[in-house]
Amino acid sequence: MFSFSLLQVPSAVAAVNPPVEKTEELLGPIDILFKGGFIMIPIAILSIVTVYIFVERFLYVKRQTTADNNFMNTIQDFIRNGNVESALTFCKSSNKPVARMIEKGISRIGMPIKEIEESVEIVGKFEVYKMEKNVPMLSIIAGIAPMLGFLGTILGAIKLFMDIAQAGGDLQIDIVANGLYTKLVTSAAGLLVGIMAYIFYNWINAIINKAVHQLELNTMMFLDLLKEPTR
Repeated sequence: MFSFSLLQVPSAVAAVNPPVEKTEELLGPIDILFKGGFIMIPIAILSIVTVYIFVERFLYVKRQTTADNNFMNTIQDFIRNGNVESALTFCKSSNKPVARMIEKGISRIGMPIKEIEESVEIVGKFEVYKMEKNVPMLSIIAGIAPMLGFLGTILGAIKLFMDIAQAGGDLQIDIVANGLYTKLVTSAAGLLVGIMAYIFYNWINAIINKAVHQLELNTMMFLDLLKEPTR
């Protein structure tokens, strides 16, 4: 006779139909970004442009404003000794904004101090303009990127409600999750790029302002040199 108790039924069923292990699919950072939808493409482009402008301007400004402590001392020695041509040649040998400004001033020696000062200031404005090239783009990106993220949020909300309406009574959690992915990912990405652009914009401007102050100091030293009665 068979001896089969009721307590053995669950184990027998489990042996015939083993439980299916539930595995969680872990999404990587790239997978999460793709969940943001097509709006992530312009946000990604803006992030690349932001990094490029910052690195290019940072290297350019640093290269153009590297301090040469002996530059103004050498110019002063040439001018005081009456070696104007040597001072001009020395300025032309340097590819720095301060050298181009002082070169313009030296070429105007003999004219009224006011005219020399104005000519130097004009060259200085052009030099500052070259340093600020493309920097305003960072400010524009800082405003556009969060707006694109917000647009992605609106599009995600529209898609979410459309999917809910099409699902009818058979609403599943993954339908809601997919819509929320698009909403949250685009907003986060847009804010991140906007914050990055804002920081880079102010960082570059701080470096440029420091360079401008140095140029103004060198210009003042040059003009004071021309005003010396012993010249």
